[in-house]
Amino acid sequence: MAAHTQVALPLPILPEGWSGEKDFKAIGKLTAATQRSIEPVGPHFLAHARRARHKRTFSEDDRIQAQENVKKVEDDDAGEISEPEDPMMLSRDAKDWKSQDHYAVLGLSKYRFKATEEQIKRAHRKKVLRHHPDKKAAAGSTEDDSFFKCIQKATEILLDPVKRRQYDSVDEHADVEPPTKKQLKDGKYYKLWSAVFKAEGRFSRVQPVPKFGDENSNKEDVETFYNFFYNFDSWRSFEYQDEDVPDDNENRDQKRHMERKNNNARKKKKNEDTARLRKLVDDAMSGDDRLKRFRQEANASKNKKKLEKEAAEKKAIEDAKAAKEAEEKAKKDAEEKAKAEKEQGKKAKEAAKAAVKKNRRVLKGSVKDANYFAGSGNAPAKVVDGVLTDVELIQGKLDPDETAALAQKLNGLKVADEIKGVWKGEVERLVAAGKVKSGEVKTLV
Repeated sequence: MAAHTQVALPLPILPEGWSGEKDFKAIGKLTAATQRSIEPVGPHFLAHARRARHKRTFSEDDRIQAQENVKKVEDDDAGEISEPEDPMMLSRDAKDWKSQDHYAVLGLSKYRFKATEEQIKRAHRKKVLRHHPDKKAAAGSTEDDSFFKCIQKATEILLDPVKRRQYDSVDEHADVEPPTKKQLKDGKYYKLWSAVFKAEGRFSRVQPVPKFGDENSNKEDVETFYNFFYNFDSWRSFEYQDEDVPDDNENRDQKRHMERKNNNARKKKKNEDTARLRKLVDDAMSGDDRLKRFRQEANASKNKKKLEKEAAEKKAIEDAKAAKEAEEKAKKDAEEKAKAEKEQGKKAKEAAKAAVKKNRRVLKGSVKDANYFAGSGNAPAKVVDGVLTDVELIQGKLDPDETAALAQKLNGLKVADEIKGVWKGEVERLVAAGKVKSGEVKTLV
């Protein structure tokens, strides 16, 4: 902070014999006064005028304005259909918040896990304006604020991403019950089962989830769907249903016991949920006409092959001698061809191995020709080991084609800077490709 110094300067002394009547000289004059009309404006004046007009006190005016604001907000949100409030829900105890339906408390039952953050905030505002204790007290209601606390808790849970995910993990109200045999008789098999698996798909770690499809789905899509759900990777953790762990440092044993108990309960529920989902898949498969059609088509194809095989065998019997000679000749030709291909393949492999060895010798020879980038004089053993270690690291990341390409670039180079430039370019390429970590190779860059 800047310091400041206060300097005392005395007023100059007036000349001797100076007087205001004879020595004062005016250098200007004030303008004439102007009369203006001032109009009072602003929210405070309007509030004063409103109180004066209706003869209200400050508290009365504030209460009436609050009611009008509530009505205005409710009218603004009238475009959304509000859910009717269950009297049983309104009378529930706030202590039982863990068993309450948070979406129903906020009037979002039709949205549930699909509700956006903005919808949750808007629903919370509407509920607060309707059930706030101050508003009820002003209206003369003697009800307690238990449901208001339920509203606050529901909002706290649903606006916290972690807590909301835990609650959605156990939200049975979002589940779709599997169809009964009576329902399936109405010809809505694919529609009903599709809704069930669509609801289950919200728990999948892998997205998007394959669709159940309809009667026109092909075999590949159907098999992909059933394999996906039979090996379903669920993110459900069931933490929301944990028993409360006492937050007491003096009772650590009980705390650890409760944590183990909760972990075991989660594992049990996880296994039960996996078994439940697999039973759903089995039930859907047992009545899926598409699988029956695929089996019938496979059997028809198998029968067709069987008839063709019998016809071929009959023809083979009639032409046994000619077929046998042709078979022996074909077998002999095939053996000779396989032998020749084997020899050729063996030679090719040996040639490839020799080429790789040769190219690797070129790679190691290039750093040797560059004196291991140590400048003039003999390179220290530590420098040689470091360079060769990095060369072997690079070689391990290259396939034969890449090794050959690098060897071709290095072949014939004798200048250390040029050789190092080629190695540096190769290291940068491998880093960009994710094969080598940045900074892992130190001597070749």
